[in-house]
Amino acid sequence: MKAVVLVGGEGTRLRPLTLTTPKPLLPIANQPHLERQLGWLAAHGVDEVVLSMGYLPDAFHRHFGSDGEGHDKFGEVVLRYAIESEPLGTAGAIRFAAESIDERIIVCNGDVLTSLDLDAMVRFHDEHGAEATISLTQVDDPSAFGVVPTQADGSVIAFVEKPPPGKAPSNWINAGTYVVEPAFLRRIPPRLNVSVERETFPRMLAEPGLVFGYQSDAYWLDIGTPEKYLQAHIDALAGRLSNPPAPGARETAPGIWVQGDATIEPDARVEAPVIIGDGARIEAGAHVHASILGAAAVVESRADLEGAVLHTGARVSHGGSVQGSVVGAFAVLKPTSR
Repeated sequence: MKAVVLVGGEGTRLRPLTLTTPKPLLPIANQPHLERQLGWLAAHGVDEVVLSMGYLPDAFHRHFGSDGEGHDKFGEVVLRYAIESEPLGTAGAIRFAAESIDERIIVCNGDVLTSLDLDAMVRFHDEHGAEATISLTQVDDPSAFGVVPTQADGSVIAFVEKPPPGKAPSNWINAGTYVVEPAFLRRIPPRLNVSVERETFPRMLAEPGLVFGYQSDAYWLDIGTPEKYLQAHIDALAGRLSNPPAPGARETAPGIWVQGDATIEPDARVEAPVIIGDGARIEAGAHVHASILGAAAVVESRADLEGAVLHTGARVSHGGSVQGSVVGAFAVLKPTSR
């Protein structure tokens, strides 16, 4: 089975982290988000993935190699790249990336973290003879999302984009994973900027029985804002994403996970849950609680971390404090002088 992953967005809400790193390559618990996504797809039988790119495409080439290379981390998944010369919208990007594919495909957004059972979703798609099936997740407040009310059999009634608070017809929203047939792709005009959520899907409702919604209570998170990006790390620490919570991590004490050769100096105070990356160092007198340290990150003496995420090579200087925040790669955080 083949998949298209939409990774072309600029991730403006996560700047400055995304000024040099595309959002899908930002780490979650010391693993790039897109690697987690590819592993999830591979676990459900996907053997070829096309990355639909626009923003900083060279970063993906550096990370994964040329087409067909660098796939050994994800079983037999082969990666291909489709680079837009200009923005094509979500539907246009899907059509462009799938130009050489004439079979059913999985489509997913590159900023969604989920444990959705793709096998069950595909079975639902087949049982209903759908041309397109949309994954749906339930949220308390759907006013910031695209709401997708359905009939009892799952057929989609309407698409309601960001309804006012308290006015949504349903709490089930578009969760950003689709199963689509070749006939769906042919509905999208080539090389044009078209939105799948606002144009393609709504137009299909004129023909009943084409579009279905698959409701799931699986883990789901859109990592596109600073708050949600930090939430993904909190969920990783809580064991909601995987076990172990970080690649290759070993549990050296209850809730203390270490990758590779990290250093915790005597008299450092480390309180679970914590993930410590390869080559990271926590110096004597430092305090680290409910935090994630990337590879080669350094927490100097008397520094204090609570709910912090340090990317690769980040450093919190002597006496510095990080509370519920992200420190970008190779940044140095110094305490404010008084």
